[in-house]
Amino acid sequence: MRVPPRSLELIVEPLVTTYLEMRSGDGVPSRRNDDQKFRVREFKEANWIFNRDMYVAVGRTWKWIDKLAWTEEHWNEYAGDPNLRTFAAYYDKELAGYYELRKSDVPSGPSHGNRYQGEIEIAYFGLLPDFIGRGLGGTLLTSAIKSAWAWEPTPLRVWVHTCNRDHPNALKNYQARGFKIYKIEEGEPADH
Repeated sequence: MRVPPRSLELIVEPLVTTYLEMRSGDGVPSRRNDDQKFRVREFKEANWIFNRDMYVAVGRTWKWIDKLAWTEEHWNEYAGDPNLRTFAAYYDKELAGYYELRKSDVPSGPSHGNRYQGEIEIAYFGLLPDFIGRGLGGTLLTSAIKSAWAWEPTPLRVWVHTCNRDHPNALKNYQARGFKIYKIEEGEPADH
């Protein structure tokens, strides 16, 4: 048996995480939904099983691992948080994808009238594998952005992060919708 030389050892690309934000919902480029079969609806009541199952089904392709060890109790607590909103995307009557919006309070500066103003993170976003490549990602992202900016009180910003292990067009999709890069990190994040 021949042993490969050391120079041929597996080279793993380092993780690069890109953080993007919007400071205003004005002028969000929209993605026209010409396909009337594609619809998005919000869950009005927490459904931790949906959140867990979509996290696993969408994330499997992109190797999402941070929540795989969670217990049912942890998922139930997560999905029941009043600062989390969950949306499901359907194509015709078939489940196609989802996104989660998470609000956090941040202290406001002297220029803000309220003591606290929220910021909204597009926490999880994606299509199921059978719906990738159909041009639905831009429409789903536009829905997520509009839902985030419609959350009252109006947030200070909407933000998202992506990495080089996500869909190859993820970063371009975020930028095409008006997100601006504010930070790039190399290496595994602390919660992975």
